[in-house]
Amino acid sequence: MQIGLVGLQSSGKTTLFNTLSKESSHAQLGKEEAAVEVVKIPDKRLDKLTEIFNPKKKVNATIEVFDFPGLRMSEDNKVKITTQFLNSVRNNDALFYIIRQFRDESIPHPMLSVDPVRDIEFLETEFLFSDLSFLENRLEKLRKEALKSKDERIKRELPLIEKCFAHAEKEKPLRLLELDENELKLLSGYQLLTLKPLAVAVNFDEDSVNKINEFMKEIDSKLPRLSAPVIPFFAKIEYEMSALEEADRQSFMADYGIEESALSKILRTSYEILGLQSFFTVGEDECRAWTIKKNYTAQQAAGVIHTDFFNKFIRAEVVHYNDFIAHGSFNKCKEAGTWRLEGKEYIVKDGDILNIRHN
Repeated sequence: MQIGLVGLQSSGKTTLFNTLSKESSHAQLGKEEAAVEVVKIPDKRLDKLTEIFNPKKKVNATIEVFDFPGLRMSEDNKVKITTQFLNSVRNNDALFYIIRQFRDESIPHPMLSVDPVRDIEFLETEFLFSDLSFLENRLEKLRKEALKSKDERIKRELPLIEKCFAHAEKEKPLRLLELDENELKLLSGYQLLTLKPLAVAVNFDEDSVNKINEFMKEIDSKLPRLSAPVIPFFAKIEYEMSALEEADRQSFMADYGIEESALSKILRTSYEILGLQSFFTVGEDECRAWTIKKNYTAQQAAGVIHTDFFNKFIRAEVVHYNDFIAHGSFNKCKEAGTWRLEGKEYIVKDGDILNIRHN
């Protein structure tokens, strides 16, 4: 899965990306269109299981994070988004708008003033116009094809594109449009920007800690159509904090009233908006967190581990992490009735520990 960080220049986007990168395995850096990192998903449950089983290896779940170049002012004093930029952003599974709230005269804002609501509206409008342009062209092409073809796909797609275009014309992002699974599948290849899961991260300075609640209310009142989680964070503080040892980091967070690090918050929110969850496999060789979609069956989860596990699935031994920690061992979980065998249709829950029985 891929998430893209997008925002205006000097928003703190790259500082956030560098904070995430400090605890990641480097994948790719320096491409003109984006810097890329494979970031480990922090999970205290996996840490605890590793402590208990003392395996040879611990494997966190990962997600790819793309840091796209900050949008700048052009020669005509306007911030413009290029087609190349939009095409690059489309390849991500979810987007994070990185928005500037901090004020610093030594770091000029591309639009010459700090206005977070305006910046969010700018990105939303540009992405919506891009979708509208695509939908209009696609609609014109489908209507022409419908006159000379009886292709069933065209018959299904035409009314869907008409519905999407009518919705976007009202200046509403497509993520607000009710679409069923078949409709989403038809649209998936087009990578429409306002249909992608979205979250917003707003970069505050350390002097604005007491203004966060007031700002969040302003977002709700001025951007009722945003329909995305909004996360306040402190890019500069978070970057400094990421270099500290765990004990010092916790003390630092307490001093600034930070309950959860940006690293954890951003990645957890990414999971939520993408509809993802984790299950675990444990043992002496390896403790690993696996990423799956919510509502995956035991057989589908087994297939994530290995395709043979899907094809030759028999049963899944299942115990939830909370039950395992409460009872202390698999044997005691069996005695308590929290360890069980489940068939291929069992819906895996976030935090399940699985052992797959297969031929």
